[in-house]
Amino acid sequence: MTRTVVHLLRHGEVENPSGVLYGRLPGYHLSDRGREMAEAVARHLAARDVTHLVSSPLERAQETASPLATALNLTPVIDQRLIEADNYFQGGRFGIGANGVLRDPVNWWRLRNPMRPSWGEPYTDIAQRTLDATADARVSARGHQAVCVTHQLPIWVTRRALSNQRLWHDPRKRQCGLASLTTLTYDDDRLVSIGYAEPAGATPPDTTPGA
Repeated sequence: MTRTVVHLLRHGEVENPSGVLYGRLPGYHLSDRGREMAEAVARHLAARDVTHLVSSPLERAQETASPLATALNLTPVIDQRLIEADNYFQGGRFGIGANGVLRDPVNWWRLRNPMRPSWGEPYTDIAQRTLDATADARVSARGHQAVCVTHQLPIWVTRRALSNQRLWHDPRKRQCGLASLTTLTYDDDRLVSIGYAEPAGATPPDTTPGA
Protein backbone atom coordinates (compact mmCIF):
# COMPACT_ATOMS: atom_id res chain seq x y z
CA MET A 1 0.00 0.00 0.00
CA THR A 2 1.01 3.61 -0.56
CA ARG A 3 0.26 5.92 2.35
CA THR A 4 -0.55 9.55 1.55
CA VAL A 5 -1.51 12.26 4.04
CA VAL A 6 -3.40 15.48 3.28
CA HIS A 7 -3.58 18.18 5.95
CA LEU A 8 -6.39 20.74 5.69
CA LEU A 9 -5.01 23.81 7.45
CA ARG A 10 -7.28 26.63 8.52
CA HIS A 11 -5.72 30.11 8.31
CA GLY A 12 -4.62 32.00 11.41
CA GLU A 13 -6.34 34.89 13.16
CA VAL A 14 -7.28 37.84 10.96
CA GLU A 15 -6.97 41.55 11.78
CA ASN A 16 -10.65 42.44 11.98
CA PRO A 17 -11.29 45.12 14.63
CA SER A 18 -14.77 45.94 13.36
CA GLY A 19 -15.90 42.32 13.56
CA VAL A 20 -17.33 42.05 10.06
CA LEU A 21 -17.99 38.83 8.20
CA TYR A 22 -15.19 39.29 5.69
CA GLY A 23 -15.93 36.17 3.62
CA ARG A 24 -14.25 36.52 0.22
CA LEU A 25 -13.56 40.26 0.55
CA PRO A 26 -9.99 41.29 -0.29
CA GLY A 27 -7.76 43.18 2.09
CA TYR A 28 -8.13 41.07 5.22
CA HIS A 29 -4.72 40.02 6.50
CA LEU A 30 -3.40 38.03 9.45
CA SER A 31 -3.09 39.81 12.77
CA ASP A 32 0.17 39.69 14.72
CA ARG A 33 -1.23 36.73 16.63
CA GLY A 34 -2.30 35.14 13.35
CA ARG A 35 1.27 35.35 12.04
CA GLU A 36 2.50 33.72 15.25
CA MET A 37 -0.02 30.93 14.66
CA ALA A 38 1.25 30.42 11.12
CA GLU A 39 4.83 30.20 12.40
CA ALA A 40 3.77 27.63 15.02
CA VAL A 41 2.17 25.44 12.35
CA ALA A 42 5.30 25.74 10.20
CA ARG A 43 7.43 24.50 13.11
CA HIS A 44 4.98 21.65 13.71
CA LEU A 45 5.10 20.45 10.10
CA ALA A 46 8.71 21.31 9.24
CA ALA A 47 9.98 17.77 9.83
CA ARG A 48 7.10 16.09 8.00
CA ASP A 49 7.42 14.64 4.53
CA VAL A 50 5.38 17.44 2.93
CA THR A 51 6.03 17.67 -0.81
CA HIS A 52 3.01 19.68 -1.99
CA LEU A 53 1.55 22.95 -0.63
CA VAL A 54 -1.71 24.44 -1.87
CA SER A 55 -3.52 27.59 -0.76
CA SER A 56 -6.79 29.43 -1.12
CA PRO A 57 -6.31 32.66 -3.12
CA LEU A 58 -7.34 34.88 -0.20
CA GLU A 59 -4.63 36.88 1.58
CA ARG A 60 -5.10 35.31 5.00
CA ALA A 61 -4.61 31.81 3.59
CA GLN A 62 -1.54 32.75 1.54
CA GLU A 63 -0.02 34.50 4.57
CA THR A 64 -0.62 31.36 6.65
CA ALA A 65 1.08 29.27 3.97
CA SER A 66 4.10 31.57 3.72
CA PRO A 67 6.19 30.43 6.72
CA LEU A 68 5.37 26.82 5.88
CA ALA A 69 6.60 27.35 2.32
CA THR A 70 9.85 28.76 3.70
CA ALA A 71 10.31 25.92 6.19
CA LEU A 72 9.66 23.24 3.55
CA ASN A 73 11.31 25.03 0.62
CA LEU A 74 8.10 24.73 -1.40
CA THR A 75 6.26 27.11 -3.71
CA PRO A 76 2.55 27.25 -2.82
CA VAL A 77 0.07 26.48 -5.58
CA ILE A 78 -3.06 28.68 -5.60
CA ASP A 79 -6.27 26.70 -5.97
CA GLN A 80 -9.50 28.66 -6.37
CA ARG A 81 -11.47 25.64 -5.15
CA LEU A 82 -10.11 26.20 -1.63
CA ILE A 83 -11.61 29.69 -1.34
CA GLU A 84 -13.96 30.67 1.49
CA ALA A 85 -17.66 29.95 1.04
CA ASP A 86 -19.69 32.67 -0.65
CA ASN A 87 -21.96 34.45 1.81
CA TYR A 88 -24.68 37.05 1.20
CA PHE A 89 -23.90 38.72 4.55
CA GLN A 90 -20.19 39.30 3.91
CA GLY A 91 -19.11 42.85 4.68
CA GLY A 92 -21.65 43.21 7.48
CA ARG A 93 -21.87 42.24 11.12
CA PHE A 94 -24.08 39.24 11.80
CA GLY A 95 -26.49 40.01 14.61
CA ILE A 96 -29.42 42.16 15.66
CA GLY A 97 -27.51 45.08 17.18
CA ALA A 98 -27.32 48.60 15.79
CA ASN A 99 -24.95 47.56 13.01
CA GLY A 100 -26.15 43.97 12.63
CA VAL A 101 -27.48 42.75 9.29
CA LEU A 102 -30.43 41.04 11.04
CA ARG A 103 -31.76 44.39 12.21
CA ASP A 104 -33.23 44.85 8.73
CA PRO A 105 -36.25 42.53 8.16
CA VAL A 106 -35.37 42.44 4.46
CA ASN A 107 -32.48 40.15 5.37
CA TRP A 108 -34.59 37.67 7.35
CA TRP A 109 -35.71 35.95 4.13
CA ARG A 110 -32.10 34.91 3.60
CA LEU A 111 -32.35 32.65 6.66
CA ARG A 112 -35.33 30.65 5.41
CA ASN A 113 -33.41 27.41 4.75
CA PRO A 114 -30.42 26.66 7.01
CA MET A 115 -30.02 23.20 5.46
CA ARG A 116 -28.93 24.54 2.05
CA PRO A 117 -28.03 27.25 3.32
CA SER A 118 -30.17 29.98 1.77
CA TRP A 119 -27.74 32.79 2.72
CA GLY A 120 -24.87 31.59 0.61
CA GLU A 121 -23.10 28.88 -1.34
CA PRO A 122 -24.79 25.46 -0.91
CA TYR A 123 -23.00 23.07 1.42
CA THR A 124 -22.97 20.43 -1.32
CA ASP A 125 -21.07 22.77 -3.65
CA ILE A 126 -18.55 23.75 -0.98
CA ALA A 127 -17.90 20.12 -0.08
CA GLN A 128 -17.52 18.99 -3.68
CA ARG A 129 -15.04 21.65 -4.74
CA THR A 130 -12.95 21.14 -1.58
CA LEU A 131 -13.03 17.36 -2.00
CA ASP A 132 -11.88 17.78 -5.62
CA ALA A 133 -9.01 20.04 -4.54
CA THR A 134 -8.05 17.61 -1.79
CA ALA A 135 -8.09 14.69 -4.23
CA ASP A 136 -5.78 16.53 -6.62
CA ALA A 137 -3.41 17.40 -3.76
CA ARG A 138 -3.36 13.75 -2.74
CA VAL A 139 -2.40 12.70 -6.26
CA SER A 140 0.35 15.32 -6.40
CA ALA A 141 1.79 14.18 -3.07
CA ARG A 142 1.24 10.45 -3.54
CA GLY A 143 3.37 8.53 -1.05
CA HIS A 144 4.14 11.74 0.86
CA GLN A 145 2.17 14.53 2.53
CA ALA A 146 0.32 17.60 1.27
CA VAL A 147 -1.02 20.72 2.98
CA CYS A 148 -4.08 22.62 1.74
CA VAL A 149 -4.54 26.02 3.41
CA THR A 150 -8.20 26.96 3.38
CA HIS A 151 -11.07 28.13 5.60
CA GLN A 152 -13.25 26.83 8.40
CA LEU A 153 -16.47 26.04 6.55
CA PRO A 154 -14.85 24.26 3.57
CA ILE A 155 -12.83 22.13 5.99
CA TRP A 156 -15.77 21.31 8.20
CA VAL A 157 -18.22 20.30 5.47
CA THR A 158 -15.48 18.24 3.81
CA ARG A 159 -14.86 16.41 7.07
CA ARG A 160 -18.58 15.77 7.47
CA ALA A 161 -18.88 14.54 3.88
CA LEU A 162 -15.99 12.11 4.35
CA SER A 163 -17.57 10.90 7.61
CA ASN A 164 -20.92 10.32 5.85
CA GLN A 165 -22.64 12.92 8.00
CA ARG A 166 -25.26 15.38 6.85
CA LEU A 167 -23.69 18.65 5.72
CA TRP A 168 -26.01 21.07 7.50
CA HIS A 169 -24.95 21.62 11.10
CA ASP A 170 -24.74 23.99 14.07
CA PRO A 171 -21.84 26.38 13.29
CA ARG A 172 -21.12 26.74 17.01
CA LYS A 173 -20.11 23.07 17.18
CA ARG A 174 -17.47 23.01 14.44
CA GLN A 175 -14.18 21.43 15.48
CA CYS A 176 -11.97 23.64 13.36
CA GLY A 177 -10.06 26.25 15.35
CA LEU A 178 -7.76 28.89 13.92
CA ALA A 179 -4.57 27.41 12.43
CA SER A 180 -5.87 23.91 13.14
CA LEU A 181 -5.06 20.82 11.11
CA THR A 182 -7.65 18.33 9.93
CA THR A 183 -5.56 15.40 8.71
CA LEU A 184 -6.74 12.86 6.14
CA THR A 185 -4.72 9.65 5.88
CA TYR A 186 -5.06 7.37 2.86
CA ASP A 187 -3.79 3.90 2.04
CA ASP A 188 -3.76 3.98 -1.74
CA ASP A 189 -7.13 5.60 -2.50
CA ARG A 190 -8.86 4.47 0.71
CA LEU A 191 -9.38 6.94 3.53
CA VAL A 192 -8.28 5.20 6.74
CA SER A 193 -8.42 7.99 9.31
CA ILE A 194 -9.35 11.60 10.01
CA GLY A 195 -7.31 13.38 12.67
CA TYR A 196 -7.42 16.80 14.26
CA ALA A 197 -4.75 18.90 15.95
CA GLU A 198 -4.23 22.48 17.12
CA PRO A 199 -0.46 23.05 16.86
CA ALA A 200 -0.88 26.77 17.50
CA GLY A 201 -3.09 26.15 20.54
CA ALA A 202 -6.81 26.48 21.03
CA THR A 203 -8.52 29.47 19.44
CA PRO A 204 -8.39 32.32 21.99
CA PRO A 205 -11.81 33.17 23.49
CA ASP A 206 -11.32 36.87 22.71
CA THR A 207 -10.91 36.26 18.97
CA THR A 208 -13.09 38.55 16.87
CA PRO A 209 -15.44 36.45 14.73
CA GLY A 210 -15.17 36.73 10.99
CA ALA A 211 -14.81 33.58 8.90
